[in-house]
Amino acid sequence: MSVPSSTRRSRGEAVFFEGIYGQGKPLAILKRSVEKGRVPHAFLFHGMKGVGKRTTALAFAKTLNCDTLDACGLCPSCRKIENGNHPDVVVIEPRGQFIKIEDIRDLRNQMRFRPLEGRKRIFILIDAERMNITSANAVLKTLEEPSLANVLILISSRPYQLPMTILSRCQKLRFHPIPSIEVARCLEEKAGLDAETAAALAASSGGSIGRALEMHGESYLAERKQFIEKIGEGFSDPMKGILFAGDFGKERKDIQMRFEILKNWYRDLLVYKETGEAARLVHRDFADDIQAMAGGMTAEEILSDLDTIAWAYDALEKNANKQLTLEAMAFKLSRQA
Repeated sequence: MSVPSSTRRSRGEAVFFEGIYGQGKPLAILKRSVEKGRVPHAFLFHGMKGVGKRTTALAFAKTLNCDTLDACGLCPSCRKIENGNHPDVVVIEPRGQFIKIEDIRDLRNQMRFRPLEGRKRIFILIDAERMNITSANAVLKTLEEPSLANVLILISSRPYQLPMTILSRCQKLRFHPIPSIEVARCLEEKAGLDAETAAALAASSGGSIGRALEMHGESYLAERKQFIEKIGEGFSDPMKGILFAGDFGKERKDIQMRFEILKNWYRDLLVYKETGEAARLVHRDFADDIQAMAGGMTAEEILSDLDTIAWAYDALEKNANKQLTLEAMAFKLSRQA
């Protein structure tokens, strides 16, 4: 089936992976494999969460099955993939803690047949490291019996948890953290955020568009502002520091978020102390406050505080008493501030 000539793109206008940010190298490899007609039967897309692995896998599925051969986004095949109802594009995700063996068996059964509509059948395993031993062995059998009609894409943020026998049979493409300028551009273009908000979220995202969008939905910037104000107040003396420990919240997710803010704050103090460049800061919209606090500390003191924060975070990860650990951390930071 083909699209009308009025909507068909020429090969010179091929879009391939349009709308994917900051992943030039893996996209170039995928594009080249399509152009040369040498698409491997199995890939591993690996990298931190929120950097475009799933989006790229679906765009690749469009490219392989597009009626105009260029992932036009307009033809019936591309639209079905976009809407999640293409019979030859199957996405498998964990149900509960693991990817279920029933889903892998169904995948293997579908691979026995020719594609129903497209040129290729694409199977995408999200969080592939969450396969149990039985599921992983079933996938391994699939990899040992490749078919030209099928492409298997494993997606993982923890590839080291996958068996080496599986890793060795996949073409591995690493997705790197996305430059903050690209994250900000995506937030402006796709989420409609103003430049200032997009830049602040991008700087705090760690190079993850997914994380930046989550932070926007969680009102992260407002909470960050309140917490940073308490950092300035909380370390003026040891007793205030102990009270500051209560501002970390009770939920694990809230505590982790506040530790991230605190670690980046002290990281920014050190960066500004050493370079004097506000453009290098994560919390660059608080550059004046960072400059003022860094001016009253030595680099050695900031490094010592970073060690204290790392110690406290590691202790909590090992299930140390939360209140005592946070109070001890705050007391040490207050004494050194």
